[in-house]
Amino acid sequence: MAKIFLVHPDNPQARRIEEIQAALQRGAVMLYPTDTVYAIGCDLNAKSAVERVRQIKRLANDKPLTFLCPSLSNVATYAFVSDTAYRIMKRLIPGPYTFLLPATKLVPRLVQNPKRKTTGIRVPNHTVCLSLLTALENPIISTSAHLPPEDTDEAESEVEPRLSRVELFDRLDKLVDIIVDTGQEPVYEVSTILDLTAEKAVMTRRGLGWEAANAWIN
Repeated sequence: MAKIFLVHPDNPQARRIEEIQAALQRGAVMLYPTDTVYAIGCDLNAKSAVERVRQIKRLANDKPLTFLCPSLSNVATYAFVSDTAYRIMKRLIPGPYTFLLPATKLVPRLVQNPKRKTTGIRVPNHTVCLSLLTALENPIISTSAHLPPEDTDEAESEVEPRLSRVELFDRLDKLVDIIVDTGQEPVYEVSTILDLTAEKAVMTRRGLGWEAANAWIN
């Protein structure tokens, strides 16, 4: 059974953030809210926890995992950011955007696209996420809390079941170690994905804020 942490959405209690941080450093897997969907995540550098996230979502090892960073300068630690990519990202973050970028050696292979050597990175516009990132001082894995149907291996269905917060918590209770509860209901709108691996930026998925992103890449 997961331990539930009640965290204020606008003014996260420092003690609660520290407790969650300590658990993540020990390899915990958590369910937590973001500025898009509820996510399943862990410390990027906790290999056993990342493997558990893959098991929960039934993701093959060649399926890359997105992770959260607290700032653009932090992104540059984990990805090669071209001048073009920098200009676009500077205009859009923090916000509901996933940026596909060439990975540096600091990104574990377990979360990369093994063929392209790329990674997906977000800087969320979410107070609790940013507080956790600041406390942990490591990126946090972020994959949708939507679980695939039992009879399929397809983990990233475009159709999200509209579960309430309580229903979502009940469903994940035995699969994760921590549930971060801000009292907010889940948002069922995904991030916009921008591929910034080439000179010309390409939008590969329309999600929240896609109109603003489109204005900056065209």
